Amino acid sequence: MKSVLRAERFRFWLWVLAGALATALPAGSFATEAPAQPTDAAQWKLQRKKAAHRPRRIIFNNDGDDVVYECKNATPEALLQCRTTALLGSQVDSIFYCTWSSGLGVFTHNTKLGEVFTCTEKGFSNNKTAEFLKQGTDPLRIMIDFCRKHQIEVFWSLRTNDTHDAWNDWYSPYLFPRVKREHPEFMVASGPGRSKHGGWTALDYGRPEVRELAFRYVEEVCQNYDVDGVELDFCRHLVHFKRHAMGQDAGDEERAMMTDLLRRIRAMTESTGRRRGRPILVAVRVPDSVGYCAAVGLDIVRWMEEDLIDLMAVSDYFRLNPWETSIQLGRRYGVPVYPCLSESRIADREAAQVRNSLECYRARAMEAYDAGACGVYMFNFFNPHSPLWRELGDAKHLATLERVYCAGVRGVGPINQWLANGERFLTRQILSPERPRKLRPGEAASLELRLGGEAERIASHNLAARVQLRLRVPELAHPDDLTIRFNDRTIPGATKSGQWVEARVASEAIRRGVNRLEFSVKPGAAGCTVQDVLLWIRPASAPSKAQKPPS
Repeated sequence: MKSVLRAERFRFWLWVLAGALATALPAGSFATEAPAQPTDAAQWKLQRKKAAHRPRRIIFNNDGDDVVYECKNATPEALLQCRTTALLGSQVDSIFYCTWSSGLGVFTHNTKLGEVFTCTEKGFSNNKTAEFLKQGTDPLRIMIDFCRKHQIEVFWSLRTNDTHDAWNDWYSPYLFPRVKREHPEFMVASGPGRSKHGGWTALDYGRPEVRELAFRYVEEVCQNYDVDGVELDFCRHLVHFKRHAMGQDAGDEERAMMTDLLRRIRAMTESTGRRRGRPILVAVRVPDSVGYCAAVGLDIVRWMEEDLIDLMAVSDYFRLNPWETSIQLGRRYGVPVYPCLSESRIADREAAQVRNSLECYRARAMEAYDAGACGVYMFNFFNPHSPLWRELGDAKHLATLERVYCAGVRGVGPINQWLANGERFLTRQILSPERPRKLRPGEAASLELRLGGEAERIASHNLAARVQLRLRVPELAHPDDLTIRFNDRTIPGATKSGQWVEARVASEAIRRGVNRLEFSVKPGAAGCTVQDVLLWIRPASAPSKAQKPPS
């Protein structure tokens, strides 16, 4: 048995070596550039830091399925028309382009080490990848050329362990990569239902072969594509070690393995960047909690201490902390942090409609800016014609637009889905249809609303009569049975409209930063459940009716 395993491992390393050699100088490579003269180490680091801190009002993560689902013709113009061309003149300063959201090892760029996704079966019938390759180009090269022409920063985004191949959906079998077919022992589990957290097909980064593959994938792109940086997207999906997948926290050994991978990637990007005379930045997307990250094997503090990353996007399926927590951490180490505004996946239809609306995205961006963010990161939002691309990067402009704050935009279920008892790292107060508050007569419940600098903005825009508090309390018979206090002020004049209790909030009641909302059912009245809390802010020039969520 040992001899068989040694033979299998030998064949694997031969495959990796062959792929690495094949990527040395592919057709159309940028590796033919004349080497730049090496610069002083301090000057080089200063150059990289300057690039890391360049203005990024909006980072647009395009997950790369445009070429598979949306591109009608195999031309650069048709591909760019899907999600990119309409962004010209917007506040998008950076595009993070992921070459296909599938199992690690399957891409739509011209990889020699991984697999090129050319499948046209079933829902992939529109896939134009193969046609682009025949023309001597690919989606990543097209995106880079566009960004160079229009002075937009461009990163290649690698989903470090995407497990769409584990979801048992129609597409899953087509996304299952060769490396998993040939080396099932590399995965965290041997079949569906055999891992406690995340997808069973996740590759185990505890194995040196898996870390080597991840490194080679990044190296291949850095050596052959003129990218400004690479992003390691650890959030898609958030399982990288067998120990963690089986219900335990990752330990020091796992964190050291991942940190060593980051060291190798940093050394490679530095040497490759020096040869071309321009830094290659390293970005990561991770959960917004040092403790949660550590428990899944990501030592983000060490990464910043050792200068292994240049910028950091935080959160995805869930959010654990106020944005200030991550932003202040990044400032301590000189790493810019970008709050990620992923779409809401709350199952309740009415709640999801509000949370995915333009007004809610505006409030979320405003909250990020109030916490000190210099920009925002958009994920799973692809409509290039949405007004948000021309709004979310400008806090002053947002102050003139209608917005709605929610006490919990995203669901709470994923917190424990990806990590055993993950809610131990949750510090935010959440109230939503997935986490409602039950009220007994005579008892009070409280909730924190973070409104940043809204008190000043409301005063400056004269919005005293345009701030509305809405509580979803379907069981409440009479609005007078519910007492509402906002920062120790009783809110009078509440009315009931369907499931909602509505009340005006006086501008002088709102404070900068954290605001405390308290509600209670009067003694003798029937108990009820508060399912949702919304705070609408409507400038006089803005429409009073909520817009539909973006398509």
